[in-house]
Amino acid sequence: MPTRFPSSFYSSIMPPTPARLTAVAATKLPRWSLLALCLLYIVTGLVMREPWKSEDVIGLAQMWSAYDGGWQQWLAPEAAGVAVSQEGPLATWVGALCMWLFSPVLGHILAGRIPNLIWFGIASTSLWYGAYLLGRRAEAQPLALPFGGQPEPRDYGRMLADAALLLLLATLGVLWRSHETSAEPASLAFHALAFYSLARMLDHPRAAALTLGVALGGAFLARGLPAVAPPLLAIALLAWRCRALRPALRWIALLSLPLGLALSLAWWVPAALLKPYWMNGWWEWNASVFGILTPKGLSSAMRNMPWFLWPTGPLALLALWRWRAYLDSPHVQIPGALALAGLVMLCVAREPVDAEYMALVIPCAMLGALALPTLRRGLINALDWFAVMVFSAAACVVWMGWIAIMTGVPPKIARNIARQTPGFDADFSLFAFTAALAATAAWIALIIWRFRTRPTGLWRGTVLSAGGVVACWLLIMTLWLPSINYNKSYRKVSSSVAFALAEEQARTGKRECVRSSGLGLSQRASFAVFDDLRFELSGDCPLVLLQGNASVLWNAVQRGEYAGSRVLWEGTRAAEFRRAPEFREYFILLRPAPPGRPAS
Repeated sequence: MPTRFPSSFYSSIMPPTPARLTAVAATKLPRWSLLALCLLYIVTGLVMREPWKSEDVIGLAQMWSAYDGGWQQWLAPEAAGVAVSQEGPLATWVGALCMWLFSPVLGHILAGRIPNLIWFGIASTSLWYGAYLLGRRAEAQPLALPFGGQPEPRDYGRMLADAALLLLLATLGVLWRSHETSAEPASLAFHALAFYSLARMLDHPRAAALTLGVALGGAFLARGLPAVAPPLLAIALLAWRCRALRPALRWIALLSLPLGLALSLAWWVPAALLKPYWMNGWWEWNASVFGILTPKGLSSAMRNMPWFLWPTGPLALLALWRWRAYLDSPHVQIPGALALAGLVMLCVAREPVDAEYMALVIPCAMLGALALPTLRRGLINALDWFAVMVFSAAACVVWMGWIAIMTGVPPKIARNIARQTPGFDADFSLFAFTAALAATAAWIALIIWRFRTRPTGLWRGTVLSAGGVVACWLLIMTLWLPSINYNKSYRKVSSSVAFALAEEQARTGKRECVRSSGLGLSQRASFAVFDDLRFELSGDCPLVLLQGNASVLWNAVQRGEYAGSRVLWEGTRAAEFRRAPEFREYFILLRPAPPGRPAS
């Protein structure tokens, strides 16, 4: 069914005369530029970055434990001896395999980040080809012009796919999550693969059913039931409403669902039999995700989702409104069903977090691309000017902060940064400075090119947003990276503990076990990743590492449980001194006094 677009669409995207058709073909986004932008997007933030506290370093510790351990760590992932029964094992498996292949050359930290390249490659490729397949269908084509000149279906599908991929790069909430060594990038990749499979099923149902089964099994292995529930619900919605998919339903029933179930059970059954304690924790985590949406969860979703899904969220809503007469068409139904399934998942999650928002990223990118040809030229120009102002201002802020760090000018900004990073000494890096200059120059050149050439491709309304995100991300990961590493990394603390243990081993002539007390999972994972330090959770160890508030710990050492102990090392991250003393974390490594010895 032909789609009716505003008259401005025909004057900008589809010139009415064959004489201008060559100009339209020339405005196709060069393949090398799209690939280069994607490569800059994903590589920046993976190299030269320390593992940061929370999920990033915990994910690396799980990979390191599986690489350095045995089959038990592969079957039931753990981080430095602590069972991590949330989510699933797939990210751990791929990361451990990459460490085995590449750590002799790249080191285990950088090798553990190679899976992020794999997940992003799957997500971006699946989104592009899925959008291309839907965009070249007859239902998605614009109304033919009386004198010709409209794009060919394949060209129109390619422009739509380019726009969808650029919108994925411009989505703010995906930026950090795509670079984090956790299960979220893997779940996003398999959501995108499910989208591609559903689009492919319209013309090649058997092959698409196989990839859909892989997507379902991969989503389950990546993040359990919360990740596989949205695509399963979308399949049920499409089976009910999408007539174009009904001939392929038998292949979904015969291939997709059995294959996805087989992939899931291939891990789940042996894990349940051999690691029942771990699996009980996994079930408890899955059950804790689902439930009635709490007021706190609703408030968090209303506060975080708008920026997480910017700019694709508003464009997706606009697309559903503009295409409301064509909701029965597959190019609207497939991403619409996936988006609706993601929203249902938000409603049945007790307290939705970023991982639940990820289910909306791919369908919103596709719907956002469908909204672009319905926008008037003035609105597209307004979006471009908004991107120019926001990202140019963000780039100026990054440069100004770096100048303040290096020179102390402006003094007010320098003082504010110093309060956040007490004790940080900035060193000038020629490489980082050159890369930041190149990113800034590329951003300025992109702005000039966009407004001077005025390209007529569908992607013209997204290229500045995607380019601005990549440019600002590159600036942050070059100019600000040393201070961010200083603020979020435990490398220096881990090195100090390792040095103190080495000195004690040299003094006693033997390697002794160390028990931990109050040590958080992020800190435990950091010690394992940086210096391969392992601490016992319990047992009769001659050494103890304490973590907690400094005053509480020293009270325990001087008058409490550890009175009379010999302190081998004490310290914390310098960045902790920006916090109030009652919230400042502290570490003490000590040798407890023998039982019955009086306090010294």
